Amino acid sequence: MKFSRTLALLLLILAVYWSYKSLMPSYKGDAENSLELFSTDRALVHVKNLSIEPHAVGFPGHATARGYIIAELKKMGLDPITQEGYTAGDWANLSKATNILARIEGSGNGKALLLLSHYDSNPHSSLGASDAASGVATILEGIRAFLAENKTPKNDIIILISDAEELGLNGADLFVKNHPWAKEVGLVLNFEARGSGGPSYMLIETNQGNGTLIEEFTKANPKYPVANSLAYSIYKMLPNDTDLTVFREDGDIEGFNFAFIDDHYDYHTALDNYERLDKNTLSHQGSYLMPLLHHFSDANLNNLKSTDDFIYFNLPYFRLVSYPFKWIWPMFAVALLSFVILLIVGLKKQKITAKGAFQGFVPLLVTLTVTGLIGYLGWPAIKWWYPWFNDMLHGFTYNGHLYIMAFAMFSLATCLWFYHRFRKIGLPDLLVAPIFLWLIICGLVAVYLKGASFFIVPLFGILVAFMVSINQKEPNPFLLLFLALPAVFIYSPFIKMFPVGLGLKMMVAATIFTTLLFVLVLPLLAQFKNKNRLAYLAFFLFAVFSIAAHIKSNFNEKRPKPSSLLYVYDADKDSAVWATYDHKLIGWNNQFLEDKLEVSKSEEYKTLASKYGSGFTYTAKAPKKDIAVPWIDTIKDTIEGNNRLIEFCVTPKRDVNRLDIYANPVKFTSVKVNNIALSDNFLQKRGKKLITHYISNNDYTELALSFPKDSILELTFYESSNDLLTNKEFTVPHRPDNSIPMPFVLNDAILVTKTLKFE
Repeated sequence: MKFSRTLALLLLILAVYWSYKSLMPSYKGDAENSLELFSTDRALVHVKNLSIEPHAVGFPGHATARGYIIAELKKMGLDPITQEGYTAGDWANLSKATNILARIEGSGNGKALLLLSHYDSNPHSSLGASDAASGVATILEGIRAFLAENKTPKNDIIILISDAEELGLNGADLFVKNHPWAKEVGLVLNFEARGSGGPSYMLIETNQGNGTLIEEFTKANPKYPVANSLAYSIYKMLPNDTDLTVFREDGDIEGFNFAFIDDHYDYHTALDNYERLDKNTLSHQGSYLMPLLHHFSDANLNNLKSTDDFIYFNLPYFRLVSYPFKWIWPMFAVALLSFVILLIVGLKKQKITAKGAFQGFVPLLVTLTVTGLIGYLGWPAIKWWYPWFNDMLHGFTYNGHLYIMAFAMFSLATCLWFYHRFRKIGLPDLLVAPIFLWLIICGLVAVYLKGASFFIVPLFGILVAFMVSINQKEPNPFLLLFLALPAVFIYSPFIKMFPVGLGLKMMVAATIFTTLLFVLVLPLLAQFKNKNRLAYLAFFLFAVFSIAAHIKSNFNEKRPKPSSLLYVYDADKDSAVWATYDHKLIGWNNQFLEDKLEVSKSEEYKTLASKYGSGFTYTAKAPKKDIAVPWIDTIKDTIEGNNRLIEFCVTPKRDVNRLDIYANPVKFTSVKVNNIALSDNFLQKRGKKLITHYISNNDYTELALSFPKDSILELTFYESSNDLLTNKEFTVPHRPDNSIPMPFVLNDAILVTKTLKFE
């Protein structure tokens, strides 16, 4: 029996490993694949060619990337066209977007299938290999393979390689609102990234129920689906936005997102390059596209809407498992009734005692409390110990995976150690508390987070183990392992998914899920009389991973530190400062900030809007340079009824990339920028920001404002160029190899500010 238990433990460890390994394919060189098959190697050629240089809107590489994609579509025999126009989207981020479109004619008259990704990279330093050259490459290679089959699809296939996604989903907004093809789309497949590796997650965008979409997705039968309705429920509650969001919100068009999120520290940085893109991940994107392309190019796309929602989750071998929401409460009732019956039977057989059952709550509550607190306090403690991590705005460090392993091992060690203290309690008594807790969890999610109701499935495994423990003195360890497999396959990936996807601040999710998974596997682990030895092993592994994380906590050429520097010229005061967002300076920017002053929240110099609300940390006086101030020409200033109408034009006098205009709290009745009206919703909810114009070809900005005539309007103009390191007026050296530009903020920029007041 001892050998069987040991073997079962080893198989359990193997199952945990397989729960991650089975999520996506393993890359193998496939350049010699037949032309009818998707080739990751051929797709990688596109990624490499599209990520040679930054290609954000307004940057020189932008037109180069567009030209490459058009040429590749023409090679396939398609007739690509472009759609160009200004749009401000829902974020008041104005840009001139140039979408790339192509169409494969089908034999039927139904709705079209649209394949979507974007070709612009994030300003200003990202090479955009993963985000989203990987998506463009997946579509280019997938369409090439599809056309090589020489089959005519039933549905038209529209290829949309959108522009200006990074600025505000502008290209998608332009297509949905202005292109005639938009009304013919029945379904969208969108390929995205917010990291450079890991499995690609399927996320649905729908205004109604997901039932029909899940049924059709299951029929397409992709080999490596990574999806669950918990992520779907959370995604619907959060303000997540991709190009597909525009299709859903403005066009009422259904769709699937396929996005990978691991190695998040590469996202929107200079590290988003060809070499760091995980080839397994690109293979995973291809494994989604091809079966879905074949299925949906022939499926009926005229009515994919449904009033029903489905629970779904992925399992090895079974792929995607799903069932309707209406099963939630019957399944919960069966689990609850089973628990009550088994409890009564156990009490009658004297396998369960009231005292023993209540004692079983002690290790459960103690371990949850300890691991929960450690997880909650872990990230603040790490940032306190390593303050330079505050400059990694992603919230996920280069050694983040080691931290996840360390905290998971600590949680496991804590569980083993505390449960060893209660080893004299019989297994049936010990299982009462975990089952009771999981019933509470399942009941709560059935009410408040229905998408997580698949949590009930592993509960049935421990209920059967509970029954076996009541009726057998020494249950077969292999049977107990088998009953624990659903819990392992479902919950193990969550330990990594939450801190990877939401940052290390969500380490508490990793520690709590480790504890909750432990108690589901408790029927097997309780058979080990010397759990303290396993606890010591887990504590040892915790120490190993912690030391490894510490060793890799520094920055070097492979793990470069994000850094920032700006030159800010105040045209009103005719003075300038150096500014940075860094909490820990490096020699490169410290030479300009030696006499730095810490910036308080109440001080004047603040940065522009950024993803994480980052503001300047330090400023220092800078020499005045000959920086041209934009020409602001008032074209119209008049009163009409109760409103004052002001029109003016801002013309750059130097090469610039961006113009931000902020306004005091005035209630605008209307705002137009380059003849594009800002939405009433934005104007009602806006803070200080009025508009951001991402400028191409040094274009002008025309603004037409209407507001109550008695109001006093104050506008602040922030004109910026990303040429601090190349402008001849400055002698700022290039960064050392162990540093990269900080993402998500205006960086390496010359910023000119000017204020106008209309009384």
